[in-house]
Amino acid sequence: HVQLVESGGGSVQVGGSLTLSCVASGDTPGSFCMGWIRQAPGKDPEGVAGISTGSGSTYYADSVKGRFTISQGNAKNTLYLQMTRLTLEDTAMYYCARAATWRCATGRVDYGRSADFGCWGQGTQVTVS
Repeated sequence: HVQLVESGGGSVQVGGSLTLSCVASGDTPGSFCMGWIRQAPGKDPEGVAGISTGSGSTYYADSVKGRFTISQGNAKNTLYLQMTRLTLEDTAMYYCARAATWRCATGRVDYGRSADFGCWGQGTQVTVS
């Protein structure tokens, strides 16, 4: 059982910045494919950023490219999402998620596809106004 807990959400003004954190517990050492998925009211979940902790390769949705940065902390069980130049459309519940192990091991992860992620955190709300 892996537990993912997000934090760092809140209310920010348009153009502002916010950094979200995700801490995984109950894990064994290893490399994982992690992502940040958001869901805005009335919209489908959107995978906005992803990272393979083994290779360090990253993915960004076009909607956030150039504004968001995903990274793994020095504590390997910690994941960050740095968000800058926030817009009203960034308002959403943001979830830290992990792709299925078999997908990650074989490189079969579409970070933009929420269905590829089998384990999600409880989410942290980001409201831009």
